[in-house]
Amino acid sequence: MSTKPKAFKYVNYLWDNKKAGAFGDDQVALFLYRSNILGSDLRITNYGGGNTSCKTTEKDPLTNEEVEVMWIKGSGGDIGTLDKSGIAGLYTERLRRLKNVYQGLEDEDRMVGLFNHCIYDLDSRAPSIDTPLHGLLPFKHIDHLHPDALIAVAAAKDSKKVTKEIWGDTMGWVPWQRPGFDLGLQLEKCLEENPGIRGIVLGSHGLFTWGDTSYECYINSLEVIEMASEYIAKKVKEKGSVFGGATVKSLQSDERKEKAAQLMPLLRGLCSSESRMIGHFNDSDTVLEYINSHDLERLAPMGTSCPDHFLRTKIQPLVLNLSPNEDITDSEKTLKKLKPAFEQYRKEYEAYYNSCKRDNSPAMRDPNPVIILYPGVGMFSFAKNKQTTRVASEFYINAINVMRGAEAISAYTSLPRQEAFDIEYWLLEEAKLQRMPKEKPLSRKVALVTGAGGGIGKAIADKLAEEGANVVLTDVAENRLQEAVQTYKKDTAAYEVCDVTKMDSIQNAYKKACLEFGGVDIVVHSAGLAISKPLAETSEADWDILQDVLVKGQFELAKQGVEIMRKQAQGGDFISIASKNGLVAGPNNVGYGTAKAAQQHMVRLLASELASDKIRVNTVNPDGVIVGSKIWEGDWAEGRAKAYGITVEELPAHYAKRNLLNEIIYPEDIANGVFALVGLLDKSTGNIINVDGGMANAFVR
Repeated sequence: MSTKPKAFKYVNYLWDNKKAGAFGDDQVALFLYRSNILGSDLRITNYGGGNTSCKTTEKDPLTNEEVEVMWIKGSGGDIGTLDKSGIAGLYTERLRRLKNVYQGLEDEDRMVGLFNHCIYDLDSRAPSIDTPLHGLLPFKHIDHLHPDALIAVAAAKDSKKVTKEIWGDTMGWVPWQRPGFDLGLQLEKCLEENPGIRGIVLGSHGLFTWGDTSYECYINSLEVIEMASEYIAKKVKEKGSVFGGATVKSLQSDERKEKAAQLMPLLRGLCSSESRMIGHFNDSDTVLEYINSHDLERLAPMGTSCPDHFLRTKIQPLVLNLSPNEDITDSEKTLKKLKPAFEQYRKEYEAYYNSCKRDNSPAMRDPNPVIILYPGVGMFSFAKNKQTTRVASEFYINAINVMRGAEAISAYTSLPRQEAFDIEYWLLEEAKLQRMPKEKPLSRKVALVTGAGGGIGKAIADKLAEEGANVVLTDVAENRLQEAVQTYKKDTAAYEVCDVTKMDSIQNAYKKACLEFGGVDIVVHSAGLAISKPLAETSEADWDILQDVLVKGQFELAKQGVEIMRKQAQGGDFISIASKNGLVAGPNNVGYGTAKAAQQHMVRLLASELASDKIRVNTVNPDGVIVGSKIWEGDWAEGRAKAYGITVEELPAHYAKRNLLNEIIYPEDIANGVFALVGLLDKSTGNIINVDGGMANAFVR
């Protein structure tokens, strides 16, 4: 195996001989390794973009003869995370024999179904539309990538000429064509007419490169991308300014984030006119250079070029007609200014659909923008979940880089609207969407949970995330939060240190929810503490901290949370984790019991006031949650044991025996109560759910 080549400036060289050597001669493992390291560099290809393959010799299980098998990324996969379960294995010769039955461009969709007749590995993922592009080429290892630099070359108005200028006779060029069997034939033809080339540029699309070994293919891909990147860098330097220079000055970083946090719930509400969306914000230098530029007005409506880009980002973004310094604190006034822009965008998208649709086109999808640009502030994206909206943002950054490069080379060109439509509303893409798993009950919702560093709060956050919600964990202990947030999958959770007794701290928590996910739909006040003392021993400090954390904290959480929910105009849920002690008069409990009763009545008052906003307010009353609950770690356990004349060690059995069901109550049981209110009982407000195993003296009716 070769040693590391000369240093690369524009791509990451990640090949590790030791890691690759551990695979020996396993060509499929080496192909997967190559795929993963290529996919880890967003300049090379983005999430779900591109395709990689290798060809090996295997024994046919029916004839026992040696046959060539092509292993390729399956439909819907991602090369950065690709493993054996995500690839398809096909008889190469059978795939090539499909040329005998192919009847032209009108036959493309039928051909995809015929790929299944070429399957060698019965555990294969469904073959993707790119399968013949790899299968009709003879090379052992092939990369089909979407590097920003290559798409810039591919999207330049004189792409074929530029390809020749950069690589001479060593690269082929094929004009834009929708992926499919015929494009595979075009690649095969290009190679026949240009023997000895190292790769092919696909107009407005991407790059094909290859090699005899996985390593040679990897190096070939990097070298071709590096050459394009160097060429563009030189052109940018010669040109002097990018995108015609800046016409808008960016706000400072903290000001941008403050403005974004204020605006996100309004944008989210407008983008959610058909289905609730999750948001993402990006104010990177790449984004700001583009959205602040003179050429934004010309380039943004042109849309993107690479199919993967506009499939994720929609045909074009919405550019907000707001100045960076505009006062947006008056929500009603700002909404009045934003609404016409969204209405116009939807009308234009409907016109695009109606002018391009075919007789068999799927119904028009959500006409709201995915990408929203605010000059001087940043880029917002909205989609069905955090991963999708983050990836859409990344893809649009790729598109910015493509426009930047193409403009430096000559001039950027986008796909014709009809071509773009035929990709966006391709029946095969629609079929892929229909195969997506059903969304979970709380999908598209954002939940903020206080006291989520452990105990009941963490169990609630876990349950909400398990049911599809994005969760923002808050607590006063950052070490607890850091540990807790590590237990969630990427793009699911965020955290913010929050002291609910302080207005600014609550404000920061909501700001985090808005910046991370676009707003908030569910607020669960689980933060708490417990002090068990008789009247004579209850100090003013005891009284004040119970009132501040449990009652005042709930009030301020509700006040700020409702403000965001009203901006979104999508309704919402507020859940108070109170206690049986708010309903039952017990000994040595005046401070805690009074605070819990105040929480419960505040819920009833808020439920009455907020019903017209479709904001539902409910209570979950735990009792006897000893195992896993933080409040039992301190003096509370000793106080309750003393009140009942037993030892601390006897408390779990005592609490289990005293409820009607004789059950131990766990934090997860409280979490199930919360989920019932926010995920199932969607016509319930002002209610109390007791999760206590059945305590007759706590029955509310």
